[in-house]
Amino acid sequence: MSQFAINLLFVGGSFALYIGIAIWARAGSTKDFYVAGGGVHPVTNGMATAADWMSAASFISMAGLLASGGYANSTFLMGWTGGYVILAMLLAPYLRKFGKFTVPDFIGDRFYSKTARVVAVICLIVASVTYVIGQMTGAGVAFSRFLEVPSSTGIWIAAGIVFLYAVFGGMKGITYTQVAQYIVLIIAYTIPAVFIAMQLTGNPIPMFGMFSTHTESGVPLLAKLDEVVTALGFRDYTADVDNKLNMVLFTLSLMIGTAGLPHVIIRFFTVPKVADARWSAGWALVFIALLYLTAPAVGSMARLNLATTIFPEMAGQVENYEEALANPILYEERPDWIRTWEDTGLITFTDHNNDGRIQMYNDANPGFQPIAGELGWEGNELTVNNDILVLANPEIANLPGWVIGLIAAGGIAAALSTAAGLLLAISSAISHDLIKNTINPSISEKGEMLAARISMAGAILLATYLGLNPPGFAAQVVALAFGIAAASLFPVLMMGIFSTRMNSKGAICGMLAGLISTLVYIFTYLGWFFIPGTNMLANVEANWLLGISPLSFGAVGAMINFAVAYAVSSATEEPPQEIQELVESVRYPKGAGAATGH
Repeated sequence: MSQFAINLLFVGGSFALYIGIAIWARAGSTKDFYVAGGGVHPVTNGMATAADWMSAASFISMAGLLASGGYANSTFLMGWTGGYVILAMLLAPYLRKFGKFTVPDFIGDRFYSKTARVVAVICLIVASVTYVIGQMTGAGVAFSRFLEVPSSTGIWIAAGIVFLYAVFGGMKGITYTQVAQYIVLIIAYTIPAVFIAMQLTGNPIPMFGMFSTHTESGVPLLAKLDEVVTALGFRDYTADVDNKLNMVLFTLSLMIGTAGLPHVIIRFFTVPKVADARWSAGWALVFIALLYLTAPAVGSMARLNLATTIFPEMAGQVENYEEALANPILYEERPDWIRTWEDTGLITFTDHNNDGRIQMYNDANPGFQPIAGELGWEGNELTVNNDILVLANPEIANLPGWVIGLIAAGGIAAALSTAAGLLLAISSAISHDLIKNTINPSISEKGEMLAARISMAGAILLATYLGLNPPGFAAQVVALAFGIAAASLFPVLMMGIFSTRMNSKGAICGMLAGLISTLVYIFTYLGWFFIPGTNMLANVEANWLLGISPLSFGAVGAMINFAVAYAVSSATEEPPQEIQELVESVRYPKGAGAATGH
């Protein structure tokens, strides 16, 4: 059986499973559509939350970022994991106690203001649409390789599949689909990692294999990787980060952005009790840890495998790396996996010196230029998209065809599971918070569900269009979404739960200040509304304010949000007494009623 047929078998089988579950669990009411009826078991919800959380950025792009940036990109792991702890401890149980369908629902009622609700809807849509761009980008990468179609076609296929099971199934269909998707993606992620760890170190546990001895050279794997990448002109894989301020702010932005993500928060409204919300978060952390503890090993091993594929003599070398540099593989003898990924456009080769061999090195390093000159190299010739490394890893390591098919299904499941959750958050904000609670309170339940499905379809089209021209790699785009959520929604949720003095004027001004300041900073470097060529400054560290990257500015935006909200609230009237009493009652989560839409 051909590899293409195997891929179709795994991917097609998983699609049939997802759509079958959506039909079985089709939403019959707004409560089913928004919160899956409010009766999901904590373990089930934890697994669905993990799938919702472990998006294309986690499955596809994070290990690629770790492979390309090493320790410097470990901030993604620290920020995302730490943020989940904040969410579990400080937000999830209290929001579940409040008993609303959505984040704007909570903000609108807590701050007794339709304006606050509308501003929260805007913040939610901006953050969620930015996030879903990354998911569609990741889905396009996976589809383009494994179905052997252009990445743009892959994005449209992904949009069609999400439309089928998210629009009709709602939260009920999405919940049980995400359980299946978690099982698919975690098996798909760990099995290749075990194979590759065995090949390189003899240790079947990837996270331990990363700290084991590289079998072929007899050198510790990370030490071996440092030697290989520095021989090619790159910085040490384990090198420390120079810009500590940016690293701290980026980690903080990911942490509080995680805690403010509406599509994750809404999952805690699907369980019966407040205690179940805490247990759901705990189980989600367990399920997430299975992948997150494996990702650094996958990234480091992928980087080493890629380098030794291009320079085979480096694998067993322990000292004479310059000799190994002189013998990169011939382009005509390149492995099949390079040929197939070239067809997608995600690997490109340009023979600058016309010698028929592949030179892959850091041509931006001035210190490496004399070595490159002696070798007759005239520039890096192989460009590899970071987002392909996890998907290509089984092929690089010559693993069986069924493993490649499995990781195809897993990568696509990761992208689609999060995309569905985000689209549900967007549609519920529009139909429930904007239409039902603001514009047309008398709308029927049938009309509200129709509005939810139409708005979800519109969001899918918008996300697909933006996914065709993303402002960065999948994980980078996702990091921008976290920054927007950190700057706009997290502060108002925290103040809404823990401050009886915070009033509607403070909340509205804080959200707007955080959102606008963060968007202006991001658009300055990445283009207005992410449109290529509209940026005012090049996105390089020399242009960043105080060395703060656009990916890190969400933490600064959150500080602006807190400061403005506090100043405005202090200068204006206190909230009504009943609101202050409501805040006090929410902070003591001793039981809760069902999630309500009114």
